[in-house]
Amino acid sequence: MDKKLKDSSPIYVQIMDKIRQSIIAGELKPGQRILSVRDWALEFGVNPNTVQRSLTELEREGIIQSERTIGKFVTKDMSLIQRERQKEAELAVHQFRERMQALGFTEEETAAFFQTECRERIG
Repeated sequence: MDKKLKDSSPIYVQIMDKIRQSIIAGELKPGQRILSVRDWALEFGVNPNTVQRSLTELEREGIIQSERTIGKFVTKDMSLIQRERQKEAELAVHQFRERMQALGFTEEETAAFFQTECRERIG
C-alpha cells in the first residue's frame, strides 16, 4: 500500500481510500485484523485522531468491524467487498471516459483505444 498522502482532499478521506483500496485489492483479507490506530498513524505520519476518524467512517460503512478489546478487522462480508470493488471499477471507467472526452476522443475512439490497450497487455 502506498502510504503517500496528497494535498488534494482531506487526509482522513485519503486514509480511508487507501485502506479501502487495500481491502478490495485483496492486500487485506476478509476477517484479517488490521493495524491499531497508533500503528496506522505511524505508517501515514499523521495524528492518531485523524486515523480514528477514517476507521470510524470505514466501520460505519461496514468495511471494517470492531471487536471490543481485540481490535479492528476487515469485514468477512464478501458481497460487500465485491460491491465496493465494483463501485471503484465503475468510477475508474467513468473517470477514464471523461478524460478521453476532454482530450477530444469520441466514445467509439475511446472504446477502440481501450480494447487495443487490453489486447496488447494480454498478449
